[in-house]
Amino acid sequence: MASDARTDAGAGTGTGTDAGTVTAADGAPEEAQRPVALVTGTSTGIGLATAVAAAQAGFQVVATVRRAGSEAELLTTAEAYGVADRVAVRMLDTTDAAAAESLVNDVAAQYGRLDAVVNNAGSGHVGTVEEDSLDAIRAVMEVNYFGVVNVTKAAMAHLRASSGSVVTVSSVGGVVGQPFNEAYCAAKFAVEGMMESLHPVAAAVGVRVVIVEPGPVATSFVDNVGVGESAVRASGPYGEAFDHYIERTRGAFANAQEAQGVADVIVGALIGDDVPLRLQSSDAATAFAGMKLRDLDGSVVTGATAGWVV
Repeated sequence: MASDARTDAGAGTGTGTDAGTVTAADGAPEEAQRPVALVTGTSTGIGLATAVAAAQAGFQVVATVRRAGSEAELLTTAEAYGVADRVAVRMLDTTDAAAAESLVNDVAAQYGRLDAVVNNAGSGHVGTVEEDSLDAIRAVMEVNYFGVVNVTKAAMAHLRASSGSVVTVSSVGGVVGQPFNEAYCAAKFAVEGMMESLHPVAAAVGVRVVIVEPGPVATSFVDNVGVGESAVRASGPYGEAFDHYIERTRGAFANAQEAQGVADVIVGALIGDDVPLRLQSSDAATAFAGMKLRDLDGSVVTGATAGWVV
């Protein structure tokens, strides 16, 4: 995982804890004093890499997965990097508000604290509004937006107590709308608006809010976006445009960033000082997101993305 794994997870979090070297008076480790991070969606990709990297940095990590049995790769990787004792796996469907609240409270009770939440759980979706069912669009919002709301809402009281952090994995798709991603981008736009609005409110009570915006990442995420179903339906009026979009997207993911690079940015946000609201995970993501921020009338973005479908 991170080649320069840090052991100062308390730095910049307000925990006042040097997580890598905490000992009791008799020299025994005080595991209860490690800062505690809850990371959602850790069975693969960014979440898996982040859970292990955070453990390397000195956090006690509670890593959530949605399906029992899907944690095997995470546990194997944690063992390989010598941090299995710092990674505890729990089941959580983030769209279940009651389950999220129960889990967060259980974690805080078990460890006596909660210092950080990494909202990573999510899923992709490719389609277009005319062809998608309302149920499909609502499902995208539930996973990618309301799941973040559920976990963040449950955690805020505990994070106020620890002067902790909320780091949310968004996407450049949360800044720039992209063809055949109406539902997904809408959900990520909602996440960005929520966290941007929460940022000063949370800061007033000592909680840090950070958004991490990756571009294409080499994970199984792209394999799970429902392309097959959408491709069948796109055989109608959107078929040609969809084919062009898929061709362009496969090319973009052929040069995708590795998940570890995103994880390093996330852990840096947890342990760093003076971290801004938004962090892009690569130079390419910064350039892409920057296109939107200087586009007051929308013509720059739509001019660029129009070329994706012709």
